[in-house]
Amino acid sequence: MTIGSLIRPTIVFAGLICAWQVVVMATAVPPYILPGPSSVASVFHERIDTLADNAGVTLIEILAGFAIGTIVGMASALIMTYFRPARLWLMPVLVVSQAVPVFALAPILTLWLGYGIESKIAMAVLIIYFPVTAAFYDGLRRTDPGWIDLARVMNASRSAELRHIRLPAALPALGSGLRVAAAVAPIGAVVGEWVGSSAGLGYLMLHANARVQIDLMFAALFTLAVMACVFYFAIDTIARRLTPWQTEISIEKEDP
Repeated sequence: MTIGSLIRPTIVFAGLICAWQVVVMATAVPPYILPGPSSVASVFHERIDTLADNAGVTLIEILAGFAIGTIVGMASALIMTYFRPARLWLMPVLVVSQAVPVFALAPILTLWLGYGIESKIAMAVLIIYFPVTAAFYDGLRRTDPGWIDLARVMNASRSAELRHIRLPAALPALGSGLRVAAAVAPIGAVVGEWVGSSAGLGYLMLHANARVQIDLMFAALFTLAVMACVFYFAIDTIARRLTPWQTEISIEKEDP
């Protein structure tokens, strides 16, 4: 990570904070509609313990949902790649999982699994499952046929073919799916908390909104945004390190 990669986001963040403050000052909007950055920073400092406790619950839901969704998604992609009958059964399930809005399933999951952490993890898994499965399956079946033919000419076993050819070839596609999953994983956890929970950043936001504590709601939203960004960039870094042979190609024209 270069200094420039840190400076640019910092400048953008500072610019957004300044624009926020200008809007508040120029419009004289009431604080119960849009609190200023200083008010949010003050309540963030005062309620840091509450925010940290609820952020910890949401983080556990995100990490557990991401881990389970990734494992189930990768397993589904492998099964569809190597077993045609299973592919005929699993593909409709994969399509239906996206045809039904996962947000509509939140009340049902809460009813079945209760108001604890389980229903929130299940929501995150449902959201993560499709991008991971679709990306990994696409990467596995798009392996260069020449490599597969060479492995079969050399009498490589199916496990060796998978380990040394298909998996490395599918890693870039899997990395793309994991990046998408990392971006949407917080959505599943927070939506589940909105439907019914007793802890988490989503619960804290609803609780603060009901009590017209808008500055606390913004502080919780800011905490969630930072946590989601850190999680995304962590997954992005891991994905890049797993595929060091992948190079980024710029589409910008070079100056003559």
